[in-house]
Amino acid sequence: MAEGEPPSKRQRVSPVTLADKVLASFGDVTILSQPSEAEVRRIGTHNGTFHCDEALACAMLVCLWGKVEVVRTRDAAILAKCDVVVDVGGVYEPENNRFDHHQRGFTDTMKELEAEIKLSSAGLVYRHFGREMLRVLRTAVTATAGAGFCEIPDALLETLYKKVYASFVEHIDGLDNGVNAFDGKMNYRVTTSLSSRIGQLNPRWNEDYSQHEGGEHGFRNSRFMEAMCLAMRELCNTFEELALSWWPARAVVEKAMTEKARMAVHPSGKVAELPSFVPWQSHLSDLEAEGFEGLKVGELLYVLYPDSNKGFRIQAVPKVGGGFQNRKSLPEPWQGARDEKCAEVTGVPGCIFVHANGFIGGNLTLEGARAMAAKAIEW
Repeated sequence: MAEGEPPSKRQRVSPVTLADKVLASFGDVTILSQPSEAEVRRIGTHNGTFHCDEALACAMLVCLWGKVEVVRTRDAAILAKCDVVVDVGGVYEPENNRFDHHQRGFTDTMKELEAEIKLSSAGLVYRHFGREMLRVLRTAVTATAGAGFCEIPDALLETLYKKVYASFVEHIDGLDNGVNAFDGKMNYRVTTSLSSRIGQLNPRWNEDYSQHEGGEHGFRNSRFMEAMCLAMRELCNTFEELALSWWPARAVVEKAMTEKARMAVHPSGKVAELPSFVPWQSHLSDLEAEGFEGLKVGELLYVLYPDSNKGFRIQAVPKVGGGFQNRKSLPEPWQGARDEKCAEVTGVPGCIFVHANGFIGGNLTLEGARAMAAKAIEW
């Protein structure tokens, strides 16, 4: 490296992520159309077009067992000899490790988590093997997290089990079973979901298999391996984010949501102030549901926190976490204003901007952000 070369040009060694560590064991996986003579555990699933649910189901089992064969077939005699069968076979028999959801009359949901979405093979495997798999991920994330990492006790692991289902596995169940995420008109299509990207790994309808070793079956099986790795990487990323970022934020949000802390920001108790940005929305929903310190559902309207430019943000609380409808947006006359115009229309010095949708704004100072909140409450 040349002397004086800026830091952005320097070569860096990327840290090993949880996904990197877990996927290293996937090199011991063999995907076949016929079982070999080897003495290994076998996971059976259907051949042909693959989907996200069985890719994730198989990946979770590989995470648990390491060296396995995944046999992709619809031959009942072959499937009968597999240790586990997912997404094929027409039965849900957890005592026999059979996890299909296509059979007539199957309506199971993760009711124990108060979920109402019909389970796919991913949800079924997660229901019966998820806790064990998360213990494997806990061990791996402990080895990769570095300094400052807090251990994950079993009680927290149960919380993460519920959260991983709600924030990751459930939507895969819904998509595979044809359940819309919402009722009403679709304003646009999401074509980059995990399910979509895994679907795109299937061969094209006009694929020339003569160029691929193993022909059609070999090519499809190699693509299924890619699908398993993609699904597992995203599951690992979800767990890592929840364990290392989301959960540690809970204590920060709790402290900001005490009645004393909120009253110190504004006498209505409708504004909370965070010492730094943390993922707060789902924690707020949980605290409201728990009745934390008398915090009522829908009571909090705005959250203040420092931004990366040494200023401060005011963010409206959404009606639904992650949604775009707010409990009370910033005043309509402010929306879309910037700099001097923003200070003029708000009547608050130091205003930098208010988003055109009224969900967030910025001020140079904390006092300015507090003043914006006070005016927005009264508007």
